[in-house]
Amino acid sequence: MQVSASDLEDYETEMELALYREYRDVVNLFSYIVETERRFYLANSVDLQVRSAAGEVYFELTLHDAWVWDVYRSARFVKSVRVVTFKDVNVEELAKADLAI
Repeated sequence: MQVSASDLEDYETEMELALYREYRDVVNLFSYIVETERRFYLANSVDLQVRSAAGEVYFELTLHDAWVWDVYRSARFVKSVRVVTFKDVNVEELAKADLAI
């Protein structure tokens, strides 16, 4: 059985849409959005350290209670993740909706 380029493109589009829907459903469970050169994360705890070795600056992130935007991962929820990157890192705190009493 041969898969056409159109079938593969449709499959990838469906996977991305499913991932977006999952993101939309879980984003309110997290406090931070973290964007690196390779991945996008949601997390409830973020520790960002700027490091230097051999004249090179890099970033070391430790995330706890996280969700990883990756269409190919079978398990996107992770208890803890350590990320090392040489590119810029963007960390944003999510605004929580006001609680109604």
